[in-house]
Amino acid sequence: MDDGSPTARQWTFLTNHARVLVQIARDPGIRVRDIAACCLLTERAVQRIIVDLEEAGYLTHERTGRSNHYHVQASKQLRHPADAGPSLAELLSVLLRRVT
Repeated sequence: MDDGSPTARQWTFLTNHARVLVQIARDPGIRVRDIAACCLLTERAVQRIIVDLEEAGYLTHERTGRSNHYHVQASKQLRHPADAGPSLAELLSVLLRRVT
């Protein structure tokens, strides 16, 4: 139960945008439905996030028949000024690394 105290508030290390981008980086042909299931989001939320990522230049897609094939623009810089320096490729390399 969230009683508003600092220890009871819920927070996460990654945003939904980061989670969606990681799923796409893992599988550029992934379906919105599968991204939603992996990220515990609705399909509509995933669609909005994909639009955000495309509008910001982090992602493009190519329509192939009835499906999309996504392209992550890995050379793009992270957008928040506090995150200046590393590229998207560097962030994804950390997030996609398998921990053993």
